Amino acid sequence: MPMEVPMRLIDGPGKVADLHSTRILSLDAAGRILDWISWQDAVCLYVRDAVAWTLGDPCLTVYGGHNRDLGRRSSLQLHPIVASSGHCREHAIEPAPTLTNTALFARDRYICLYCGDHFSRGELTRDHVLPISKKGKDEWENVVSACLACNLRKSNRTPQQANMPLLAVPYRPSWVEHLILSNRNILADQMEFLVSHLPRDRRHLMA
Repeated sequence: MPMEVPMRLIDGPGKVADLHSTRILSLDAAGRILDWISWQDAVCLYVRDAVAWTLGDPCLTVYGGHNRDLGRRSSLQLHPIVASSGHCREHAIEPAPTLTNTALFARDRYICLYCGDHFSRGELTRDHVLPISKKGKDEWENVVSACLACNLRKSNRTPQQANMPLLAVPYRPSWVEHLILSNRNILADQMEFLVSHLPRDRRHLMA
């Protein structure tokens, strides 16, 4: 059945979010956080009767065709957080977020960790704290966001050698932090749920 979707999505009184950038937070039946999914994928879960439970007030209504006998139009309300039914893996290992420049710059809040200034994505570079030439690794704990000027100034040296102390210690984000950092259009119910799953000492960073 073809479905039509309104081009607006309401997130609380007076708030309008962009439909095409809105994602549904997917969990397994045990409540383990999986990933963001599109509203189209969420519809498939509902239609297949594969939704175990949901959280939050409905955030999107998807309309289908008209029933000739009843004279009514079918509709489906999607929730911001959806747990899918099926087998749950016990003791599953939390996935590690992939290191990309987009994720790195988001982790560092688009701030150069040498000069402290804020930059756009195109103005930032990935700097290896311990340079690759000195056996440094391309991993979360050894990379920071740096503006081009600071990266060139630091060159093939450590922060100590360049007399350019870091403003923060690089770290590997948890999967929950990664999900928060990777989505710029998180709904209120989703943010509240995700922040509640962060370590207490990290929650203020996402405020």
